[in-house]
Amino acid sequence: MAFQCQRDSYLQELDTCVVSCVPAELTLENNGKKEKLKGFNLKLKDTILFPEGGGQPDDHGTVGGVNVLRVLRQGPEAVHFISSALEEGQEVHIKLDWERRFDHMQQHSSQHLITALADTMFGYKTTSWDLGRQRSSIELDTATVKPGEMEALEAAVNEKIRAHIPVAVNLLSIDDPAVEKVRSRGLPDDHAGPIRIVDIEGVDANMCCGTHVSNLSHLQVIKILGTEKGKKNKTNLIFLAGNRVLKYAEKSYNIEKSLTALLKTGADEHVDAVDKLQKTVKRLQKSNLIILREMAVLIAQNFKNKPDRGNFFSFHNKDGDNEFMNIIANEIGFQDTVIFLTVGEEKGAGLFLLAGPENIVTEVGPRVSELLQGKGAGKTGRYQGKANSLVKRAEAEALLKEHSCKLTTGEE
Repeated sequence: MAFQCQRDSYLQELDTCVVSCVPAELTLENNGKKEKLKGFNLKLKDTILFPEGGGQPDDHGTVGGVNVLRVLRQGPEAVHFISSALEEGQEVHIKLDWERRFDHMQQHSSQHLITALADTMFGYKTTSWDLGRQRSSIELDTATVKPGEMEALEAAVNEKIRAHIPVAVNLLSIDDPAVEKVRSRGLPDDHAGPIRIVDIEGVDANMCCGTHVSNLSHLQVIKILGTEKGKKNKTNLIFLAGNRVLKYAEKSYNIEKSLTALLKTGADEHVDAVDKLQKTVKRLQKSNLIILREMAVLIAQNFKNKPDRGNFFSFHNKDGDNEFMNIIANEIGFQDTVIFLTVGEEKGAGLFLLAGPENIVTEVGPRVSELLQGKGAGKTGRYQGKANSLVKRAEAEALLKEHSCKLTTGEE
């Protein structure tokens, strides 16, 4: 069965009726976390919402005013996941998210065009492709591409766009001899109904279930951004098409303007200006490390020179690292002194080091780590780690001070 979205990719609204609507669950990924949603699987007499397939994501839209969260194909049917139920037999109006759909059409038809010409011009076969949210990629069956080939390919695909070449969709029965002549990576196991052929006149005929433009001129423009090393001797070709190119150009221009204002140089000098800044930062960081090491020694010596220094030392500094803290601990010596050091934002995250007699450090180290919401580990009189919050540093210090008193009283 061919859905209305496959018969007319440009149709944005449709009246149809509900065939079935049953309770269901959907697993969605949100910011890397999976969450289960309760809702309903809806089947319609026909649909303009494309179900995920052929490397193309599903459409968004509404059915009867209810948002459709996912559309999947099950054999010859499209299943729409919605949050609230609709009545069986109910007449409903479908509205398509046209901006998303047209974007997918531009990227998908561009993939067909690039794939066809990459094969014709250089013999590079397409093994897979990915329609990404910001950019798309085509996996080519070659370990490397030669200099100038991608530039030539980009020029060729854009020439086809300017030639205003029509794109047609033909339906063939599975036993039609013409099926053997078209490009294909095979049919899904649950395929049902006629074979759908997307034909770019004089350029390519390819088996495909996706939605496509009716003329290459609707692609507007294709930009091949470059290539990256793929897996198993493959090369990934990265591209943008249509409105994505316009958005990319606008974003790039805005970034260029911002960099010009920050760097006080023209766009052609941005790279050199950033390179100089990076080298300056590295020099300053190196100087800062030297100063911090010298500072660490002075801090330790200052404590050691105090006649009434006691057997507890606590110090916090915004800047520093593990080496900074270890220099202080080593300079002071912690066989008879409990040392508590932290670096980082006073109320934020940072690093901590606890050093002292092994029995005290072993006992108190995990409790200090817990107060600082951190993780630590230690051995031979040291316990150090990362603190997620230094808000309770004073509590940790009081705890250690209490235990350091045992050194004076000789308590175990």
